[in-house]
Amino acid sequence: MARAAAAEAFSRRLGAAVRGLSGAWYNRHMAAADRAIRARLPLVDLVLEVRDARVPASSAFELLHRRSPEEPDVRRLVALNKADLADPSETEKWVAFMKQRGCSCIAVNSHSRESINELLNAVRGRIREIKLGVSDCTGTVLFVGIPNVGKSAMINAMHQIGRIGAAEKGKLKHAIVSSHPGETRDISGYKVATHPNIYVLDTPGILSPIFANDESGPRLVLTGAIKDSLLEEYEIAQFLLAILNSRKECTEWENLNLVGDKSSFADAVPTRSCHTKRQYSSDHTQDFIVRAVRQALCETIASFQGDLGNDNDLRRLVEIQFTYLQNAFRLPAETSEDMNKRVAIKLLNLYRTGRLGHYTLDHVPDVRQELAA
Repeated sequence: MARAAAAEAFSRRLGAAVRGLSGAWYNRHMAAADRAIRARLPLVDLVLEVRDARVPASSAFELLHRRSPEEPDVRRLVALNKADLADPSETEKWVAFMKQRGCSCIAVNSHSRESINELLNAVRGRIREIKLGVSDCTGTVLFVGIPNVGKSAMINAMHQIGRIGAAEKGKLKHAIVSSHPGETRDISGYKVATHPNIYVLDTPGILSPIFANDESGPRLVLTGAIKDSLLEEYEIAQFLLAILNSRKECTEWENLNLVGDKSSFADAVPTRSCHTKRQYSSDHTQDFIVRAVRQALCETIASFQGDLGNDNDLRRLVEIQFTYLQNAFRLPAETSEDMNKRVAIKLLNLYRTGRLGHYTLDHVPDVRQELAA
């Protein structure tokens, strides 16, 4: 508990920086997309709200919650995408919680054919329900969500699995996928299935200029919903390290490195093999580099003499870790400011691709406390 409280101090500092942006991410493109989506909501059969499984609450699509009572109720399915990057047990709790609240919910990994199949079957089932069981009907699905939750990647994966006859394959365009938030600018339609015929609309990600609470901003920055260029990468990475230091996963990495884990990390020293040419020090995604990063974090935590429940001590540990990570990433000596930025960028990339473990930052609300209130 004390460690978590100290980590919250980093969250508050990053949150203050996010508030200082005054909604700088909400540009004219988002405002135009907001109006376009609002106009289409009453016209589609199903709204598929895509959220980030690492932050199921913080990544909720605010526009759906701003609808006035006069607007017709939309049929909604929530997809917790990037489930492969989140804590599986926490994702299960979130899916159960959403269903308990009367909202259909499914966990999705857009890189898994099996997972996309489940999503496509769920969409087919919902469309058949809406169309009263008619199999040869046409349904429209509006994909909505905040930036960088993977809407376009999900649509492309659905299209690959549910694509129609060979004569039409070449004519069907694919959604543009980018790792940078805010790349989708227009609303585009794609056919993803037949029997029933299903057309999906890919929409730009829209992020509210004001967050519901102070915790959402830092978590959305960390997961990549807000462009890093709007803030200091070093400050974002400090928040990440505070989270890693406050949880037990780091202390378990030493054993994982010895017995192996799901990532199948290679030896710290690259060996001569047919793949040796790919293992060069400038590529921080190589297994032996990732293992060195994990080892550096493990050793700094194990050897640290301070109190990780104390804000100042935790900050001191984070500064020490940046020095160790410079060596782990095999970066040449530079000025302190430039080095911190380079380390931060590489560290954030490893976190966002799941190489540092699977973390869920939003915890499921306590139902008993809600009922008591």
